[in-house]
Amino acid sequence: MEKAIEQDIAIFWLRRDLRLFDNAALYHALKSGLPVQVIFIFDRDILSSLPDEKDRRVAFIHAQLEKLNAQLSEFGASLLVLHDLPKKAFEKLIFEYPVKQVFTNHDYEPYARRRDKEVQELLEANEVRFYTFKDQVMFEKAEVMKPDGTPYTVFTPYSKKWKERLQKESVPEFPSEDHLSNLLKMPKKPVPSLKDIGFEEVDPQVPDVNLSEGLIKQYHKNRDFPYTEGTSRAGIHLRFGTVSVRRLVKQALKQNETWLNELIWREFFMMILYHFPHVEHENFRRKYDRIEWRNNEKEFELWCRGETGYPLVDAGMRQLNETGWMHNRVRMLVAGFLCKHLLIDWRWGEAYFAQKLLDYELASNNGNWQWAAGTGCDSAPYFRIFNPESQLKKFDPKLEYVKTWIKDFRAGYLEPIVDHKFGRARALEIYKKALN
Repeated sequence: MEKAIEQDIAIFWLRRDLRLFDNAALYHALKSGLPVQVIFIFDRDILSSLPDEKDRRVAFIHAQLEKLNAQLSEFGASLLVLHDLPKKAFEKLIFEYPVKQVFTNHDYEPYARRRDKEVQELLEANEVRFYTFKDQVMFEKAEVMKPDGTPYTVFTPYSKKWKERLQKESVPEFPSEDHLSNLLKMPKKPVPSLKDIGFEEVDPQVPDVNLSEGLIKQYHKNRDFPYTEGTSRAGIHLRFGTVSVRRLVKQALKQNETWLNELIWREFFMMILYHFPHVEHENFRRKYDRIEWRNNEKEFELWCRGETGYPLVDAGMRQLNETGWMHNRVRMLVAGFLCKHLLIDWRWGEAYFAQKLLDYELASNNGNWQWAAGTGCDSAPYFRIFNPESQLKKFDPKLEYVKTWIKDFRAGYLEPIVDHKFGRARALEIYKKALN
């Protein structure tokens, strides 16, 4: 934005919605009657917490911003990218430019809620209206609740209610792409380089989302086998909003209920985090606070490196370390192995995944780790303990996945760090002791 701008403007603040199509807040901004300036803020608080200067998630965001800037330039507009604390960024914006309205989409994580409250208070104190919209989920906050008005804490009844509500309502559309002529006209400005914001250039190596009809229709048959390309790889694209969840739900409704259930699981965990924010750092079920975790640092390091002696566990961890992604079935196994066989606190594994996963998303990562540990909102008892050997025979019988990620694999390649029967018995004993 140039200081020569005298007309009143609206700002659309990009966050977890890095697209110009079917975007709720952008749609409402473009319909506001004011020319719209699109901004993105590289949040210093968030960036400073990242341990790796070659973070591929930051590189992915950066690449998306470059694409968006090119798309905006086709309409005579430009993206404005700031590197600051959000409150400070808006202090500068409203001081320098005639901002009357700010539009953005809801974010449900505890940090994001604190950030948005702070920004809203600043804007309203300066007579700038702050509008937020539902965009990254179909149903949010208290929209799917028990008949008594309390949150669901078990997935199956939640999903049933979710589907009932969706049947009564049509999937909304926000064709923001049809109104881009209402953007503020200005010369194209460059996006700051990764180096400018303290990161190194790196190829994000993010696969495109695969929404082919063939894959989605066969999803329920293929999703458990890590040696096949049976999953959509939609996780990172949902995380950063480069796809619209509404379009995915429409496709799932037509093509595969199992895939629809995966989208509902994502919203279930977001609802849990919203209503029970303590789960970010604590057990959902407080009675599990008494578990005596072993927290052996050497065993944790072997787990991180993929050197436990269990092929499917090790292949999964090596895939994660090398690519930033791991097959969903294998995620369940490696998480359960850490918590049950090694009796290492789920928070250690959750933090490692948060550091490594390209599709890291707080609510889902936390919910799935607590599911694996038995401490979360799950109706199954704590004694569900996967056998890594039988899982291998069932889901990678020809060792195709294992040999892809363990390059020098051979039978007995490493001595298992714990015997399965011993580890299972020890876990049952420790859990039972904690709960009695």
